Amino acid sequence: MVRNMHLTPVLCAAIGAAAGFYLFGEVSPAWLFVIAFVLLAALCFFRVIASVRESFSGKDPRNLSKYARLTALYSAALAAGFVLGLCAASAGRNVIKFALPREKITAIEGVLLEDPRIIGGGRAMASLSVQRCAGNGKLRASGSGTITVFFPQDNALRLREFGRGAAVFTEGELRATDTGLLFSAESMHVVKPAPPLQRMRTGIRLKLISRFDGKMWGGLALALLLGIRDNLDTNLAAMYRDAGCSYILALSGMHLAVLAALIAFLLKKPLGFKGASIAGALIICLYCFIVGPMPSLNRAAIMYLLGVVTLLGAFPKEPLSILALSFLLQIVISPSQGNSVSFILSYSALAGILLIGQPLYSLLSGKAPDFLLQPLAASCGAFLATAGITSFTFGILAPAGIVIGLALVPLTTVFMIGSMIWLVLDLVSLSFVLSFPLSLLYQLMEKIVSLAGIVPRISTAMPMVILLLSVIISVLIAALVYRRRAAIDRLVPFS
Repeated sequence: MVRNMHLTPVLCAAIGAAAGFYLFGEVSPAWLFVIAFVLLAALCFFRVIASVRESFSGKDPRNLSKYARLTALYSAALAAGFVLGLCAASAGRNVIKFALPREKITAIEGVLLEDPRIIGGGRAMASLSVQRCAGNGKLRASGSGTITVFFPQDNALRLREFGRGAAVFTEGELRATDTGLLFSAESMHVVKPAPPLQRMRTGIRLKLISRFDGKMWGGLALALLLGIRDNLDTNLAAMYRDAGCSYILALSGMHLAVLAALIAFLLKKPLGFKGASIAGALIICLYCFIVGPMPSLNRAAIMYLLGVVTLLGAFPKEPLSILALSFLLQIVISPSQGNSVSFILSYSALAGILLIGQPLYSLLSGKAPDFLLQPLAASCGAFLATAGITSFTFGILAPAGIVIGLALVPLTTVFMIGSMIWLVLDLVSLSFVLSFPLSLLYQLMEKIVSLAGIVPRISTAMPMVILLLSVIISVLIAALVYRRRAAIDRLVPFS
């Protein structure tokens, strides 16, 4: 957790990028010119003030102009981040274009951008990068953009075998919905297999799915280890959602921390701390490649890689600055991910842990054991930071997840480690040793989640009220912490 929070250029750049990406991404060019002019004028103003003080001050000019120079630096970082956010918003905007009238389109061809997901009724769903479209009378034309395609049940399993990177031609109907254009396929043909590296990746995933197939707990293991929810019991997923613990099923920093801890445990002694960290970075990059593009997991991976860089002395060891730099890198590398709910919730939750959870922990320190207080404070910080977003997106809040997570997170960690050991033992036909304990652990987690689901959820039709309450509570926590620190500072001379 953050101990000493202060403003840094990278943090200012991240704030500017967030403003440019989320608040001004749709603003007209005329207004953008006005905003850029104001930022440039402010930068010039503070720089001139700094220069004047340095020239005419009779005292130490460095002390007198310090704040003016810092303001100029922070203004420059804010302006650079703002421009970066605007560019990322433009690059991440999905514009679907067809050279034929939409009502005449009966088929599309493109490349699968993700592994097809099996949904209700056995159908498959995947994002397709459109390359061409077709209409009645053998009309053919170009196309561009990314569109979600729903494939029929009889093509679902075959489609999953080809996986991400395969080029497919599918016939069906183009439909317009509130969320954008969708394509409902009636038939599908594989035009070109995926590249060799992608085929190897898909083969690994299919082998892992077959290894866990038939196990009562196999669906949960696949969801926690690879983010594959095709085999996950839908009732269990619904119970996690009702308990406010859906974040446990979404691959993120918690899951990557388990993998990183195992890597450190196995490699620290033979390679040393730095060597194990660098090897771990390579393994995590390979792991992210196998899992696929998931915003929350990518955020955790980037932060881990930046953490390795800090070990080499190339970046300050400040969690908030690492989070800010991770945000900047991710919207540059993959601008489209910035618009996903999981991306926003992931960064908001971790920012809440750092900015709200730590002050809450310091405020309550000594009033409860640390092994309970630290995760509870972190959970409260994440909840307050994401409550408004969750209300806007889903219209429901589940506060029970704050407490239930204290039990489920450790159990999930043990379950993940046990599942990975089970995979190793399965290579030598000794996996039966862990099958029964994993079944018991699965049933225990299922029971806890089902009991948590009994706690009523908060249904809100006014998300702005939830957002306002979250801000007020967060400010109150910060004020109480400031008041406590001020009182301690007054007592220091007498100690």
